[in-house]
Amino acid sequence: MKIKPLGKRVLIKQVEQEEVTKSGIVLPGTVSKEKPITGEVLAIGKEVEDVKAGDKVIFEKYSGTEVKDGDENYLILDIDNVLGIVE
Repeated sequence: MKIKPLGKRVLIKQVEQEEVTKSGIVLPGTVSKEKPITGEVLAIGKEVEDVKAGDKVIFEKYSGTEVKDGDENYLILDIDNVLGIVE
């Protein structure tokens, strides 16, 4: 299945963030209770001008619609829920 967002929406693959404790122990993203708020833009709708495919972005927590394609989970977000680009 190919997913193409429409209008002012973007398709994002969430990036799991590692958390480091004060003592230096790295906790994988699966241990964290918070949802990741960063991701990579995979596709954009025709009306999106601010980001492009391949950009790493920060987006609002608990926003968007989760979709599954095979074993992979993705998010479809309104461009208004994207807060910034990570450079």
